[in-house]
Amino acid sequence: MPKLVSPVCAPGSLANSPQPAIPLASLTLRPWRTEDRPTLLTAFAEPDIQLWHRLSLESVAEAEEWVTSWVLRWAAEEAASWAITLGAQVLGQVGLRGVDLAEGYAELSYWVLPEARGQGVAARATEALADWAFDVVGLHRLEIGHSVRNTASCAVARRLGFPLEGTKKSAYLHADGWHDAHLHARVKPAAR
Repeated sequence: MPKLVSPVCAPGSLANSPQPAIPLASLTLRPWRTEDRPTLLTAFAEPDIQLWHRLSLESVAEAEEWVTSWVLRWAAEEAASWAITLGAQVLGQVGLRGVDLAEGYAELSYWVLPEARGQGVAARATEALADWAFDVVGLHRLEIGHSVRNTASCAVARRLGFPLEGTKKSAYLHADGWHDAHLHARVKPAAR
């Protein structure tokens, strides 16, 4: 059946090239590597990350599978994840979920390890990824969703200029039950 509108981003906008590293002043966003497995096990065992995350990693093999899954998801153009690094140290994660190139849409996600919190790492990394998604990939709309109880994530979204669009009732199932979720969004800035 013919479509009435062209895709916002052409198929292959991600998969036709390797996932890039994205430089950001002293930080770098880079694809996950096998050697990141110990950091991933530490991160996924961290209570605050577990509180807002819906996955666990309990073995080196699971951490390896997690790293490998991002290569496959990039190739399928459905999602991407980057390690937020300072030199060789991994500080956290930033990613695109639910990528829909035809609609020009993705969701942003992020988490930061305890030693990097309170330093603006999540905000700077997410802003760099949002700029890349808008300017390089050509996405039109990015969203940030989080539990209404996750005030730190809400602060990051607001700091980035992602206004609150509304509250989705009983939207996320976490280990402690259903959570209402805030929905923040931003559209690609008009060309200047």
